[in-house]
Amino acid sequence: MSFNEKKDSVEYPSHVDTALVYDDDDAALAALGYKGSFAREFTNLGTISFAFSIMGLCSSIATTFNTPLLSGGPASAVWCWILGACMCCTLGASIAEIVSAFPTCGGLYTASAQLVPPKRRAIVGWVVGQVAGVSSTEFGLSNMIWAAVVIARPDVEITQGKVVGLFVGLLIFHGLLNSLATRHLARFTVGFVFVNLGTTIIIIIVLLATTGKANMHPASYVFGSGGIDNQTGGWNTGLAFLFGLLSVQWTMTDYDATAHISEEVRRAAYAAPAAIFIAVIGTGSLGWLLNIALVLCSGDLADLPGPSGSAFLAIMNMRMGTAAALFLWTFVCLTAFFVVQTALQACSRTVFAFSRDHGLPDRGYFGSITNWTRTPLPAVWLSVFLSIIPGLLDLASPIAANAIFSLTAIALDLSYIIPIFLRRLYRNHPEVVFKPGPFYMPGLLGWAANITCITWTCFVVVIFSIPTLKPVTAQNMNYASVITVGVISCSLVWYFFGGRKHYHGPVSNLDKTSSEGSVQEDNKSA
Repeated sequence: MSFNEKKDSVEYPSHVDTALVYDDDDAALAALGYKGSFAREFTNLGTISFAFSIMGLCSSIATTFNTPLLSGGPASAVWCWILGACMCCTLGASIAEIVSAFPTCGGLYTASAQLVPPKRRAIVGWVVGQVAGVSSTEFGLSNMIWAAVVIARPDVEITQGKVVGLFVGLLIFHGLLNSLATRHLARFTVGFVFVNLGTTIIIIIVLLATTGKANMHPASYVFGSGGIDNQTGGWNTGLAFLFGLLSVQWTMTDYDATAHISEEVRRAAYAAPAAIFIAVIGTGSLGWLLNIALVLCSGDLADLPGPSGSAFLAIMNMRMGTAAALFLWTFVCLTAFFVVQTALQACSRTVFAFSRDHGLPDRGYFGSITNWTRTPLPAVWLSVFLSIIPGLLDLASPIAANAIFSLTAIALDLSYIIPIFLRRLYRNHPEVVFKPGPFYMPGLLGWAANITCITWTCFVVVIFSIPTLKPVTAQNMNYASVITVGVISCSLVWYFFGGRKHYHGPVSNLDKTSSEGSVQEDNKSA
């Protein structure tokens, strides 16, 4: 494969050679205007493991399985998964293509700003900057752990205080883990993929082995009209069926998290997009098999979700017995633990990149690297602090907290299609230069994938904005769309009344690091 000459659309210092090849990670990063700040410790396996772990296959299905099962029925869980997974492949491929061209820790935030004319970079980069997902996943993990307690000890009372307390403790522990040096994070992450995929495969096998053929549902229940059961209380059956998309879209998201560790990955322009694509294909395929096995062995729908509040755990408990179910549930929780670990790492790198570009009024404090770990500890702990706030809100108003958690899928999906749309909108603009990376979809293939994923994302965002139950009350109202619009509006107000004074879009730090290096050399000479 031949490589394109890598030139950015911004002006670089005279000492930067823009005729670069992708095999040289630091040189490719310099072409984008940045000096590498991290140690590149993530191998190909570690990067793939990171990409799989951020989706958390079995744990994400465990936390969202109730929605398709109890809205549109068992068939909704099966067919919406494979439909959504196919559409997510077009989105994953489109994102991988952009990540390959812009392998920086800023991810789609940096890419979006580079795909528009210079005068629009600041506002686009500001809007696309994102910190989401960590809090909702950690809260889900806390509930999963307490669900296991209910199965083991039915007499234990689970209060919101206990759920929130465990949630805060878990976040602090994840903050401590993310404070380790990159080499430790890389070694730790390598094993995630084996636990993630291994747990899923074992659950499928054990469920099928412990469910007698007489107790399995027929094919018409799993795949046909016999498995369509509208329990929304008033919405038409077609819409109730489509609510099943929530599970797959929630699971197969955060694709760009792998991009945020690009500056810690070897041969990032190859490894990061390849990991994204492999993880999307693997998660989609294996997730469909898991949904089929769960529905096939689910028993009477009226008995679900059971005392634990988790239909996934209830099905395991019913078929495997309490001891085996709780043993495997431990690994499901461990998978969720890995999701938060990788999500917090990605989130902190986003904060680091935004601060590095002067997007925060912190004089670059959160964009600094701690020398003894070579990781952005200030950004890590700011991410932990911001993630704790929605959980604490649950003590005062569970409705408001759930609304914040629910906006995650909408906000992430919308942030993904922005750079994809901008790439096509400004493809012929004289001030915008998009040089494809090694992962590239040429001609009609690229156009078809881009248009499909943009259209699909706009469609599912509408579905996600509709309350899943009727009649709609203050308790079951879906506030996710309102919160999303509110967050975007507040962000724009902040930008126009303060942010634009110090933020002008992604900026090169080559001059700064070069001058710092010269000062250090002078000091050594003295």
